[in-house]
Amino acid sequence: MPMNILIAGATGKTGLLLTQDLLDQGHKVIALVRESSDTSTLREGTDVRHGDLTDLQPGVCDGADVVIFAAGSGGATGPEMTDKVDRNGAMRLIDLAQGAGVARFVMLSSIGADQSDPSGDLAHYLKAKHDADVHLMASGLTYAILRPVTLTDDDRGDDVILGDRVDPSAKASRADVAAVLAEAATTGKHDGHVLNMQSV
Repeated sequence: MPMNILIAGATGKTGLLLTQDLLDQGHKVIALVRESSDTSTLREGTDVRHGDLTDLQPGVCDGADVVIFAAGSGGATGPEMTDKVDRNGAMRLIDLAQGAGVARFVMLSSIGADQSDPSGDLAHYLKAKHDADVHLMASGLTYAILRPVTLTDDDRGDDVILGDRVDPSAKASRADVAAVLAEAATTGKHDGHVLNMQSV
């Protein structure tokens, strides 16, 4: 049964692959993008809905069966933008999805986001992801949270490892991440789970 799937972050590297996977499966994809975003890379057949994660307005999730948060503030931005997008933007999207009666919310998170007080170079980012994940788990929405290790631009691998056996120092291809996100969004296979992930 085709679904209406809203993707925040559809124009990013992982988001573009995810959009392609979902369209190939016959689903309707709605890309949530800023008005200033370059949408020329989105595949034909993708619907566009304008919305800024730093200032989301009511209605952005209307008509969506599933919402996927695959956005990120990017490595070049500072802590303020990380909070606005990865923490507050994600939490606001969760609230709007809940209000719109969305059936499932899939979160692209990160390895290490299980820590409430992380340390190291990525501490601020991981704290933002942690807060958003916790908010989703407490929202009452049916959810799946994927926490991949370091991302690469490699092609799909032979397999993926999910869960406790994941090596935090391993790699995960964006193509594999997109495939697991699509599976989580459309099958319900990962409902209620928070999964670390790596490629094999």
